[in-house]
Order: sequence, then structure tokens, then C-alpha cells
Amino acid sequence: MSRVSRSIHRRSFLATAVAAAVTVPATARAATTPAAVTRISPAFSLPGDRAYPEGIGLDPRTGDAYVGSFATGAVYRAGAGSDAAEVFLPAGTDGRTTANGLKVDRAGRLWVTDSSAGVAVYDLRTRALLAHFDVPGDAPRFVNDLAIAPDGTAYLTDSTRAVLYRVTPSDLARTAGAGAPLAVYCDLGAALATDPPQTRIFNGIVATPRFLLVVDTARGDLVRVDLASGAVRQVALHGGNLAHGDGLDLVGQTLWVAHNTTNTVSRWRLAPDGGSARLERSVTDPALQIPTTLARSRGGLLVVRSQFDKGGPFGPGVPETPFSVARVVGI
Repeated sequence: MSRVSRSIHRRSFLATAVAAAVTVPATARAATTPAAVTRISPAFSLPGDRAYPEGIGLDPRTGDAYVGSFATGAVYRAGAGSDAAEVFLPAGTDGRTTANGLKVDRAGRLWVTDSSAGVAVYDLRTRALLAHFDVPGDAPRFVNDLAIAPDGTAYLTDSTRAVLYRVTPSDLARTAGAGAPLAVYCDLGAALATDPPQTRIFNGIVATPRFLLVVDTARGDLVRVDLASGAVRQVALHGGNLAHGDGLDLVGQTLWVAHNTTNTVSRWRLAPDGGSARLERSVTDPALQIPTTLARSRGGLLVVRSQFDKGGPFGPGVPETPFSVARVVGI
């Protein structure tokens, strides 16, 4: 997939999310909390004038944050407490031209998805490429986000093919120093097929020991995948929906969602079995600058401000520089 076509693809994602706005129920809008009660401030800046960040991963051992550039494929690192990130992996590293989803596992490995290829795994200490897993075939794909389950298995969303891929610890061990094809774990599109077909864009994902949760950006749904049986079902949402939902973060039974084109962050209370969720709070503020994902850190949220609506192939206008990740407290 060419650089231009990737940009068009991302723009189509945002357009789909905008169109979905008309389906947001009044209860979701009524639940919005005034932004004045929530503090939004820069957490750290990103170098360069074309960062257009999308993903974030926190090192659970150090608190360092790793952020990926959708526009260039660069990966940045901000040390815990630092107000400025530095380049960790330069643009184009290992042929990567986008860096979408990022996660750090407990073994000190950084996982980085490339929308047109797959996922690369790096040693954080040496920055060495440990392995890469690529989508097989020539059909269109958009490898988007990933989550790492407590057992070390990585699950990845493909927003074009509507499937989940899986990389187990044994897969990673067998592929050390080499590459391998990504294996489809679950066909979400087939599991949730309707007549007539409905547009679905599976995007952000989180993992628990028992199930996965995946947001459908186009429809505002949340989908639960049972890890024991593979069963797929929609989560019952109370008080609103997840229209424009992009990145997710889950701590205990609290789920946070970044809603990109509406500049919104919401907080949900998840039932213990993951079968339902209730909207507790929602904050909308233009200072969120098209938030694509978030991560809980030190009593607040680190929210990636993509500015996908400004400049270059993403839209008219000029982005605010330096690009930055926001710290949001109070939700």
C-alpha cells in the first residue's frame, strides 16, 4: 500500500467517524461533563513538524512512554516525568512508514504495528529488531492497534480485513531474529455478519485473562471476544455509545475511550464478565486535538493528540507544533 493510499485510508476512517456522529443518542451527549472541571495540559512534546502521532505504549517497569508517528513510522521515547520526547527509532526504520499501535510487554519488548505490513518487535535495551510478523497475501489491509494479554500473547486488529491476528509467546520464540506470517485468530466480520452488510471498522483493543474488547469505530459498538471459546458478541452499552471510538485503555473494570473526531474522552464502568458497560463520564474539548489513543499513568491519562485534521494529506490548515501528548486529569 502506498504512502498516499495509507493517508487516504486514514482520512476515510475520520470521514466514517464523522458520518457516525448523527447516530449518537441524546443520552451520550447529555452525559458530557464540562471541560472546565477537567485539566488538560501538555505532558511532553514530540520532535519534528510531521510527527502526527497515533499510538502510545508505556513501559510497566519504568513508566517511560513510547509514541509512534503515523506520518513517518518514527517512534519516540519520553522518560517518566520528562517534558520532551526524543527519537527512539528513526523514520523508516526496518522499512516502516507508519507506526500505529504500540505496546511494551513485561519482558521489555516494544511492539510496533505498521498499517501496510504487520508488527515488529524490538528489544528496548538494545533497540534491536527481534522479530517481525507480516500480513500474508496482497489484498488490502490496515493493521491498526494491538493489545498484549497477561499470558504474553499479542492480539492485533486489521481494520480493513475485519479480523484479529494473534502472536503467542511460542510464535515469538520460534521467529526470533526472523520474520513470519501473521495468523488470523478471529474473523470478526464473519462472526458479526448482517444482511445487508454493515460497515465496520475494528480499531482499538484491550485484553484481559478472559476476554478481548474491540471498538468498532464506524458503528460505535464494543465487541467482546471470549478467549476460551472464541465466541464473539456485542457488549451492551448503557448511557451512550462509542461512536468515533479509537484507542482504549482498561484498568480493572474501568474502561477509557478516545473518540477521535469529536475530541472526546469517555470513561465506562465494565461489568465483571465484560458483557455490559455503563457510561460514567465524558469530556469533550478541542484541546484534545483529535485524540487517537490513551494510557493511564500516575493518576491521569496520557492522551495522544494526532492533529489528523490539520496539514499535509490529513486536512487543510497548519498543525500546532510541537506536536504533543496531553495529560488529562479529572476523568
